[in-house]
Amino acid sequence: MLELFLCSMLTILPDYLFRRFAQGKRLGHEITLFSVWFELRWGITLCVILTLSLITTIFYFHPSTKTATSVFRTVTILPETSGRVAETFVDINQRVAAGQPLFRLDSTAQEAAVETARRQIAEIEAAMVVAKSQLAESDGRLVQARGMLQQAVDEFKARTEVQKRSPGSVAARDVDRARVQVDSQQGALDAALASREAIVSEMDFKLPAQKASAEAALHEAEVERKKTLVVAGTDGLVQQFSLRPGDVVNPMLRPAGILVPERRVTGLMAGFGQIEAQVLKVGMIGEVTCIAKPWAIVPMVVTEVQNVIASGQVRPTDQLVDLQQFARPGTLTVLLEPLYPGQLDDLPQGGHCIANAYTNNHEALADPETGFWRRFGLHAIDTVGLVHAMILRIQALLLPIQTLVLGGH
Repeated sequence: MLELFLCSMLTILPDYLFRRFAQGKRLGHEITLFSVWFELRWGITLCVILTLSLITTIFYFHPSTKTATSVFRTVTILPETSGRVAETFVDINQRVAAGQPLFRLDSTAQEAAVETARRQIAEIEAAMVVAKSQLAESDGRLVQARGMLQQAVDEFKARTEVQKRSPGSVAARDVDRARVQVDSQQGALDAALASREAIVSEMDFKLPAQKASAEAALHEAEVERKKTLVVAGTDGLVQQFSLRPGDVVNPMLRPAGILVPERRVTGLMAGFGQIEAQVLKVGMIGEVTCIAKPWAIVPMVVTEVQNVIASGQVRPTDQLVDLQQFARPGTLTVLLEPLYPGQLDDLPQGGHCIANAYTNNHEALADPETGFWRRFGLHAIDTVGLVHAMILRIQALLLPIQTLVLGGH
């Protein structure tokens, strides 16, 4: 309507003034409803053409969207394990800090696993003490075996020496018996050494390894026990939390609630038409007006233009995708941030806004090599952005009235 009014001031209005005052025709006499088209046909036709051209130019070079939202994420309150609720520490709509307990599951089984792991460690430590005693006993047997071996060797040497000096004085059978006794004592010594090595190996390798495994099992059991206490992962507001002692929580089927993080709105996600892909650039200046900030215009700047469109996303499945599923064109996602910090601090997360982006040809106009007609066209493009700015301000003015009065409030 505003574009039509502006174009009519350049076409229909001069035509009417010429016929009214230059030609002397009077409204209601020579200029009637039936003669308007015939008398003003050139002005009306030119007005329609200029209006369509102006609207196309404005909406292409200065795009607008009604889908600008302060997108935010939520954190699902979900335990890592299933169980029955034993105790709750918060209630719905309560603000919590990071690390604050939310609820606790029944930890009887986890406590039993922790106690079992501790008992296993105690058993292994007791086995280490026993192994030390066995090592001392083995050392004693080793000393005894060495003494018996030395006694058998001395006996064998004595009898052999006597037999050499006085053959026949010592029976050959006694010498052989002494030799067998030496071999027997040597075997006993080797057995004592092997027994000691086994005990040392058990003390140095087997028991420490068993203790390390038991300590790992204890750590695992303590981790499982800690999972029964669910805490807040970030500062925020607890929503949809209705757990009571006795409820069963399953991380696959039933979450416990939602935690809305405490964040300030630092930007808006806006969806523009795909036809604006060649116009929207990083650094463009824009403006927004939000329902939660009535009668306020906030200057923005484009900080990112997403180079993919969500409607064309393909995920691997066991079926081929029919291209008709992509018939609906998606939108171009653009990130807008306030031109001046803090201007959206009072905007609620998830707030809905109307956004404009304005094309700026200042660099091209400052180039001395830019021709006259191109310069004229660029000036015209930058100038018609005022029309879109006026429309946004009219929308900001009428938005509360439309929402509260005309919206059936």
